[in-house]
Amino acid sequence: MIRETFTSRHIGPSDSERAEMLNTIGVSSLEDLIDKTIPAAIRLDKNIELSEPTSEYEYLNNLRKIAAKNKTFKSFIGMGYYGTITPPVIQRNILENPGWYTAYTPYQAEISQGRLEALLNYQTMVSDLTGMELANASLLDEATAAAEAMAMFFNTRKGAKKKTALQFFVDNKVFPQTLAVLQTRAEPLNIEIVTGDWNEFEGNDNTFGALLQFPNMEGQVVDYKLWVAQLKEKNIPVAVATDLMALTLLTPPGEWGADVVLGNSQRFGVPMGFGGPHAAFFATKEDYKRHIPGRIIGVSKDRLGKPALRMALQTREQHIRRDKATSNICTAQALLAIMAGSYAVFHGPKGIRKIAELIHAKTKAIAKQLGSFGFQIKHNDYFDTLWIEADEVTIGKIKAETESREINLFYAEGAIGISIDEATTPDTINDLLRSFAMISQSDFKKLRNGDFVYVLDDMGQLARTSDYLTNPVFSQYHSETEMMRYLKRLENKDISLTHSMIPLGSCTMKLNAATELMPITWPEFASIHPFTPSEQCAGYHQIFTELESDLAEITGFHSVSLQPNSGAQGEYAGLMVIRAYHANRGEGHRNIMLIPSSAHGTNPASAVMAGMKVVVTKCDENGNMDVEDLKAKAEQYSDSLAGLMVTYPSTHGVFEESILEINETIHLNGGLVYMDGANMNAQVGLTNPGRINADVCHLNLHKTFAIPHGGGGPGMGPIGVAEHLTPYLPGHELVATGGANAIKAVSSAPWGSALILLISHAYIKMLGAEGNTASTKNAILNANYIKARLQENFDILYTGKNNTVAHEMIVDLRPFKALGVEAEDVAKRLIDYGFHAPTLSFPVAGTIMIEPTESESKSELDRFCDALLQIREEIREIENGSFDKENNVLKNAPHTAIETMSSDWSFPYSREKATYPLDYLHVFKYWAPVSRVDNAHGDRNLICTCPSPEAYMLEEA
Repeated sequence: MIRETFTSRHIGPSDSERAEMLNTIGVSSLEDLIDKTIPAAIRLDKNIELSEPTSEYEYLNNLRKIAAKNKTFKSFIGMGYYGTITPPVIQRNILENPGWYTAYTPYQAEISQGRLEALLNYQTMVSDLTGMELANASLLDEATAAAEAMAMFFNTRKGAKKKTALQFFVDNKVFPQTLAVLQTRAEPLNIEIVTGDWNEFEGNDNTFGALLQFPNMEGQVVDYKLWVAQLKEKNIPVAVATDLMALTLLTPPGEWGADVVLGNSQRFGVPMGFGGPHAAFFATKEDYKRHIPGRIIGVSKDRLGKPALRMALQTREQHIRRDKATSNICTAQALLAIMAGSYAVFHGPKGIRKIAELIHAKTKAIAKQLGSFGFQIKHNDYFDTLWIEADEVTIGKIKAETESREINLFYAEGAIGISIDEATTPDTINDLLRSFAMISQSDFKKLRNGDFVYVLDDMGQLARTSDYLTNPVFSQYHSETEMMRYLKRLENKDISLTHSMIPLGSCTMKLNAATELMPITWPEFASIHPFTPSEQCAGYHQIFTELESDLAEITGFHSVSLQPNSGAQGEYAGLMVIRAYHANRGEGHRNIMLIPSSAHGTNPASAVMAGMKVVVTKCDENGNMDVEDLKAKAEQYSDSLAGLMVTYPSTHGVFEESILEINETIHLNGGLVYMDGANMNAQVGLTNPGRINADVCHLNLHKTFAIPHGGGGPGMGPIGVAEHLTPYLPGHELVATGGANAIKAVSSAPWGSALILLISHAYIKMLGAEGNTASTKNAILNANYIKARLQENFDILYTGKNNTVAHEMIVDLRPFKALGVEAEDVAKRLIDYGFHAPTLSFPVAGTIMIEPTESESKSELDRFCDALLQIREEIREIENGSFDKENNVLKNAPHTAIETMSSDWSFPYSREKATYPLDYLHVFKYWAPVSRVDNAHGDRNLICTCPSPEAYMLEEA
């Protein structure tokens, strides 16, 4: 019996299909194609060494044994991470559903209306609960959200403060992991972090902002209203880190003067997962709408005047403004934001308030018993966290006793923290109380459900009086039947990998195999708190060790840090490591970063955030870096050169022959080479960053290593470094990690979004060395096959010296501009053919960048090529005068079902031409739920929360 391998399931083309494709390309073999594509000088001289590939069945069985090494103690640790109950209807229909997790970022609004609506629900939830006017569609974690608030205040300084105000105040009861990330971000920008007691800080002309925690780290609920008002009189804006669950009972910061309200939405149904992924929230005033980081979902209208959703305002602004961007945020945590928003939809305002009331009632009952035992509880005003003062001996006894009962608490100097959550059961509470009763030799009274009673005046003067979640969406779907149908309706509006290939250049939308994703819902991984004692997390640490080793082998580097929880975070972490290296050698003045004009927009944005000055180098007419220009600038700035940021293969989809010469030039002039790993899918097993003499790179695990894009996140961006940079890998305030001279943390959790590292671990282990290399070869094969099929009808903008492309290619649509056909018209017309458009107008305006990935079969590639070739025929019909430049199938695309079925069909072409231009569409047809969206209207009339039904009716009228 022949056992099928995971490799054969992951890679799309069969052996016979490969032979046909190679014949079409005009090469004798796959090895011949690779030899023509990748310069011989940078090819690896031996195979990468990974463990033997395993079958899916074997992998899961082995992972069960690893998972068993994690001890699933009940966590009372808190500190921004809490137990939660994911409603099964959300777990099954969103988290475990490829219709949601394989969708791409909603840059093509017409085929993203479902996830856009789900994200609008999230924004509405955040705005309502925080009392703010505007919220974005999520950030990475609470600490980086706080750093974004600091940066926003810094970049919007006015008047006399614009250049002189450099101090940012942080209350000493803010979570320590948040303070650490703020310190990381502040240092290269020359921001001074001032910490202290909020009650003793008055602010001055040097202060440009402040951050509070509400409730604070010790669980205390403080009335900051007068203090905030005093700071506002001095033009000092205030950010507040908070807890959405607490805000169902407490007056929201937006009602007592906060300018930004931020935090983590994790406890709204998203597992702790040893630190992530979770969706951070960021809400602010209308005044900051042009400055808010991340993505905002807004309401607009389509070509027919009907309501339609889209991403609004500064979306992807770093790609446009580059080194002038105020944030490098690219990946959001869309999938997790969708889960958190759906949690609010499912429970509704009454349901969530009831959960919060029960959490507080349990906390109050525990406090009462602990007080009777003689323990000193520091604060009388709290929501879910108790801070108990204790000496070192008592702390040691409590720790030993609670851990013997499989309970984890938070321990600080002279104090014990206890945080209650939705998943805290009476049995666990009684186990906790028994431990304290044992140590204090007190009588213990067992608590039952009837003992947990919330009283309306429990929150005192800070009790919330305003309504929230009043939009009908939060009151309609409380039965599982209705919720299931609602989620399915949203899912069916969108194109995902369940429909067709998503041929996005630079984004690598490959198969996210079910086996890779199954373990993320296992409680042994999902329920672990990120600050759990390391001896309880042996399973996770085995995964980390193996993944770090494998990624180091694949990249050719010495060491890897798994902390950065997005590609942009990886860029920033890598640059901060370079900065620390130079500073440690007494060359902290090195601050010039060379960046090619073709680079991904996050590169210059990250460089500026790392305190560097960007110098752009030219590209030649073939899209390659201009070596002479680069050499000249490297020599010009040799005394201050920090390094070069280079994407390889290039953003233009070519393995540049001069890469070794380029990198040597940088090193000779005292700089280091940062390789952007966005295109690593074309390297694995064939070449690597170490082979081209790079010093550091980040890896988009949500690209090359199969973590799903999830509608715009989660992502992970670990960095690999050469040996001389290993000492500087990021550390963490609460958990030992990083190098001997570690930079401070770049993420809230020590291993970033640890839960989804399981996916990449599975991907690498099941493929093994041969399978990982075969994936790269087939990615290059698929791209060159598409090129071969299209090149007679479209101009392929850049190729290597042997007329091949790497794993992606740029198709030039600018020649059709004279006919009135824009790249956007081709993108929208592809929707009628059932496809998500390739990357639009990046890195060259008026083009599309196509990347098929190795996961697509020949038949799917042919279907996509047939669609583009048929669109080329439709363009010819405009060329020969058969159709008008302004009224044709491209300009009017996409065509909706309602429009097609209408008796009023006024177009100069048939319904069939519009909607069934190729035969395969008769088998399955995706219908866009809206016509082409009016982007400008949405920016002029910004609405970023769920409108009322009346508002929709008004719009239609």
